[in-house]
Amino acid sequence: MVKNGAIKMIDWEILLDIAKRLAEIGSQEREIPPVFEVEPFKHYFKKDGTLKYGELDEYDGKFARREILTRYLLVNVVLDQGPDIIGVRELLKNVTTSLYRQEIRIFHRPLDFFKELGISIDEILSKHESIKEIRAEDWARENKSSPSRYNLFFAQSMRGIISTKQVLDYAIHRWGVPLCVPLLLEKDLESQHKISPQPLIDYIESYSSAEIMAQQLKDNERYGLGSAIGDKACHLFAKLYVSIFRLVKHKTEDNGWTGFSYEVPFDSNAGRVLFRTGFLLELASLMDYENWNVIQKGKGKGGVDYIRVTNIRDKKATGIPHNSEIFNDYLYVVQEYLKMGKPRAVKIQRVPNLLIYKLHQDGYKYSVADFDDGLMYVGTNYCYNHDEPKCEDCPLNDICRGYNEDEELIKKYRT
Repeated sequence: MVKNGAIKMIDWEILLDIAKRLAEIGSQEREIPPVFEVEPFKHYFKKDGTLKYGELDEYDGKFARREILTRYLLVNVVLDQGPDIIGVRELLKNVTTSLYRQEIRIFHRPLDFFKELGISIDEILSKHESIKEIRAEDWARENKSSPSRYNLFFAQSMRGIISTKQVLDYAIHRWGVPLCVPLLLEKDLESQHKISPQPLIDYIESYSSAEIMAQQLKDNERYGLGSAIGDKACHLFAKLYVSIFRLVKHKTEDNGWTGFSYEVPFDSNAGRVLFRTGFLLELASLMDYENWNVIQKGKGKGGVDYIRVTNIRDKKATGIPHNSEIFNDYLYVVQEYLKMGKPRAVKIQRVPNLLIYKLHQDGYKYSVADFDDGLMYVGTNYCYNHDEPKCEDCPLNDICRGYNEDEELIKKYRT
């Protein structure tokens, strides 16, 4: 990092300590979408909620169970970009169950969503109202907002994700677009006189790594979701597919599809925790983050500084000599596991991959998913996005720079 105009070497022991603690927490506080509660898929799971892995390739209609789950997870991550993870996951679960009871089988027959668009939208609206009654007050308390502002419908804008009242736009863009991916894959196979019980799986595992797959979920010219999905959601899909539900079929022995072969799904929780603990400030200075427009002066709620977490992407850490062991380890991780070209510098968003790899070398079998789940747990239960987080109870408070050294990191910034 930079301090007083001079390059200061990064303290990797601090970063490894934070990474290890977060991964420990995440491995015990797993963040899992409640797919086992979705009525049409309950028979995919055991009574304890774990998948019946030996039956994943059994057919459910025309497609394998593994394929149907993958389709569900793709819609799940697109919706997870909304303002309340608990709420959006309940919405997807409840709408799916209700539609299937009416034989509108949107994951087996994606075209059903569009054929019965009126029913689909009515179900989204009615289930949203039910969830609002249950979740609004808790959400408002956690976010220092009003229950009347609770709204799971969102759209993309120049300022990022914003609330919207236009349910048609939300339904088509957030539900319809990800459902179109397997639909188009099916149509393309039909045009070639081919069939597959898992067209989506075949497509996503055609890439050499989970990281490249995550990028192509958004950017592929034919099948990419474009503005319907953000970088965070793309990497969340990789996390769920590879590490949480362990759905990888063809590439189980491939280094490109391991627990550190995809980047952390950086979101506001992740950015807030990593900033306040001092993790990000080991990798670059406050001035760097301001120059990169990661820190936006006075743009946060109440006039405080706003941390635009997504702007961290592709920014380079400072103070890492190219002839150092740590840089060589970074090269290895990027090329061997992410399957990317030889990097010229260390990108900040890939430092967690490096740290998880280093912890692996020391015998700790954590994944990027563990690290991310730790961030999610701390961010949603302690490190609230206001100036009164539960620091005294936080499991990271003994190593948090904001708590121990610089209170401004907590008081002055929002995500």
